[in-house]
Amino acid sequence: MVFFIFFMAALVTVFAAVKLSTYADVISMKSTWGGMMVGTILLAGATSLPEVTTSLTAVVIDNPDIAIGNVLGSNLFNLFILAVFDVYYRKKMLFTKTHFSHIYSALLGICLVILVILSFILPLQWSLFRVGMESYLIILFYGIGIYMLNKTGGEQLNDEKEVFSDAAKSVSLKRAQIGFVIAAIITLLAGSTLAISGDQIALLTGIGSTFIGSFLIAASTSLPEAVAVLIALQLKNPNLAVGSILGSNAFNMLIISLSDAAYLQGVILQFVEESHVVSALSVCLLSVIVMISILLGQKNMLKHLYILPSIILIILYFVTSYIIFVGLP
Repeated sequence: MVFFIFFMAALVTVFAAVKLSTYADVISMKSTWGGMMVGTILLAGATSLPEVTTSLTAVVIDNPDIAIGNVLGSNLFNLFILAVFDVYYRKKMLFTKTHFSHIYSALLGICLVILVILSFILPLQWSLFRVGMESYLIILFYGIGIYMLNKTGGEQLNDEKEVFSDAAKSVSLKRAQIGFVIAAIITLLAGSTLAISGDQIALLTGIGSTFIGSFLIAASTSLPEAVAVLIALQLKNPNLAVGSILGSNAFNMLIISLSDAAYLQGVILQFVEESHVVSALSVCLLSVIVMISILLGQKNMLKHLYILPSIILIILYFVTSYIIFVGLP
């Protein structure tokens, strides 16, 4: 029964993600925001709602490994999604059509993950209201990063011309905004169901919470990002596709701060397994590969080897999955 509930929650998440992506496309077309900024902030935040409710629910049921594993695992899976679509649509050469400003989004995500890695290697004893200093730094860095991104990326993309579907053109801005909020609420509720049923699956199967959180639940809560990317590519809006992934990865790191604030036992990163470091390091490495793909695409270099970075990324994702599954020595 628990597997059925998990599956149904995943389906509802996908349905809501379809609506989120469509309405976000309308907003990017009919508002003053371009595809890159809508993808990086609006769509990224909405499609990360399952991660928010999943991690908070995991904290409530006292399973911090699922809370942290869900965030880092979702970031890994998001990058995996981007690479898979890049390979599938290799003839379209996705990264040759994306804006250089996405480099800033990737750098922001890397900086936030590095803060988490450092908190594992050099645990900080200072805390305020049971919230670790790294959580406050994540919030501070994210705020500064989004401000800078808006200043640089937003200005550079004011003149971009996107191609939109007939369905998107027929939806009014007001209807898109209302529909976006409703779809976001549905996504929020589905995330809680995924967390609770995922925790039960961990107990029934005997598989560690770190692996369940990092891969099974993370993959499920990342379904909105997968659908968002697919629809954005179908709508010929590559900036929305890449922005939703890199933006979600940066936004997801805020969930660690939120989970830390909700975890009453203390600083949450001091109560989780060290194997999460593997996931965090992999997120940084895979993000660098995406940055390389964007740079090569901008310079139109090595066309015959264009797809190689994405293939390497996919391989590294499965290597990381195996390491987390067998556990650290």
